[in-house]
Amino acid sequence: MYASRSEAHQHEKRRRKKRFRLLLTVNLMIVGLIVVAIAVWASLQDGGIFHKDSKPQTEESANAGGPAANNAAAEDEPEISAAPDESAAPGEENTDGTASEGTKEEDSPSGQNDPSPSPDDSVSAGAGTSDTVSLAFVGDILLAESVGDMMKQYGDAYPYKEALFHLSEPDLTAANLEYPVTKRGIPAEDKQFVFKGDAGALPALKDSGIDIVSLANNHTLDQGVEGLLDTMTHLDKAGINHMGAGNNDTEAFAPVIKEANGIKVAYIGVSRVVPTGEWKADKNRAGVAETYDTTRTKAAIKKAKKQADLVVVMVHWGIEKSETPEQYQRDFAREYIDSGADLIIGSHPHVLQGFEQYKGKWIAYSLGNFIFSAYPKGATADTGVLNAVCAKSGDCDLTFDPMNNNLAQPKPVEGEQAKTLLQHLSAISFGVKVRENGTVLPK
Repeated sequence: MYASRSEAHQHEKRRRKKRFRLLLTVNLMIVGLIVVAIAVWASLQDGGIFHKDSKPQTEESANAGGPAANNAAAEDEPEISAAPDESAAPGEENTDGTASEGTKEEDSPSGQNDPSPSPDDSVSAGAGTSDTVSLAFVGDILLAESVGDMMKQYGDAYPYKEALFHLSEPDLTAANLEYPVTKRGIPAEDKQFVFKGDAGALPALKDSGIDIVSLANNHTLDQGVEGLLDTMTHLDKAGINHMGAGNNDTEAFAPVIKEANGIKVAYIGVSRVVPTGEWKADKNRAGVAETYDTTRTKAAIKKAKKQADLVVVMVHWGIEKSETPEQYQRDFAREYIDSGADLIIGSHPHVLQGFEQYKGKWIAYSLGNFIFSAYPKGATADTGVLNAVCAKSGDCDLTFDPMNNNLAQPKPVEGEQAKTLLQHLSAISFGVKVRENGTVLPK
C-alpha cells in the first residue's frame, strides 16, 4: 500500500503549527516595537541622546548598561528550537489493496482532495522542505473494555488529551492496535482474553495524530475472520492506514508506504505471537503476517527497501510482563536489519523493554502499553512516545518521552519520576544509555 500526505487531519496539524509560529512571530515583533518605543522615548527625555546637554557616549558609559540590557532582551526572547514537522495522516485504501496517492491536504466536502492547495500547504506537505523525517511510535492500544468505559464517560478524545502534542507533532505516528473493531464475529476459543471494540472510537484515534496501526498481533482475530475484515473496513473509512493483516498473505505482508518531507517510509507489521495456525494468512485465507520463520519477513523487507527510503518493522513478540527480550528477539532483529530494515519497534510484553543498536540501526524491543487499561498496575503503567528523527540514509536519532498511564490516559512525567523511568530503561538496554532528557545514545 502506498499513501502520501493527503488527509485532512494532517492539514489541521499544519494549521496548528503555523498558528503557533505566527503567534510567536507577532509576539517577537511586538516586543521589538516596545523596545524601540522605549528607546525613542528615553532619547527625548532630559539627558537623552538628542538633548542639548547630552555627551558623546564613551566605552565606559556604553558598557554600563549594555551587557545587562542585551542579556535581558535575550531572556525575554523565546528560544526557537527545531520542532518536528506535522504528522502525515493515511490515505484511503483502494479495493486493490493500494492506498491512494496525493499530498496530505484538506479534503473537499465530496471526499476528494482539493486539486488546488495553497502554496504554503504544498510546501508544508513535504516537497523537499526538510532532509529528515520525524517518526513517532507508541505501544499497545485497546479502545474497549475498561478504556471503553472511560471513553463513554468522558468522550472518545479523552485518552489522548495529555499526550496530544507528542502524537500530533511528528510527521508520522504509528501504534499497535490490539483488538478487532467489529460488532460481529465469533469469539476465539481457548483464549483468556477476547476483545472487540466499536468503530465510533476510530475518528478520535485518527484526530489524535496516529496515522498507522499494525494489526499483526494475537488479538486481531479475536472475533474471527469476520471481525478482521470489519476492522480493516472501519480503519479504511476512518482514514487510518494498517498493515500486518489482510485478505491473504500478500496483503498481510505488504507494507504501508508513507511520504513526508520527500522521504518515503515503509511500515511492515509481523507477529510471532499467533494463537493458532488458522490465524496465519495464506494465499486463500485472511489472517496476520507471522514471523515464526523469518524468511517471509526478510523478503518483505528487501522488497520494501526497493520502494522506500526507510523501512520500519513493527513486530509482536516476546513474553508478557517480561522486561527482558528473549534471545530470538535479538536474533530476529539482527536478521531484519541485515535484510534492510532501519528501525525495529516491538510490542506484546505490555511492559517496556530496552533499546539496542546494531550496525547503526535502532531496536526498541517493547514500548509496553500505551492505552490498554484504565487501571494498569506497576510496570504496565510505564509508557511513553518514542521519537525517531531519520535521514534519508536511514540514520536515526532516538528520543523517548516518558509517560505514566492512569485512568486510560497516558500523561508525560517530569522530575524524579521521569528520571527513575529513564534510568530503568538504561539499565535494561543493551550497550545503550538513556539520558535524563530522553535522548537514546550508544554507551
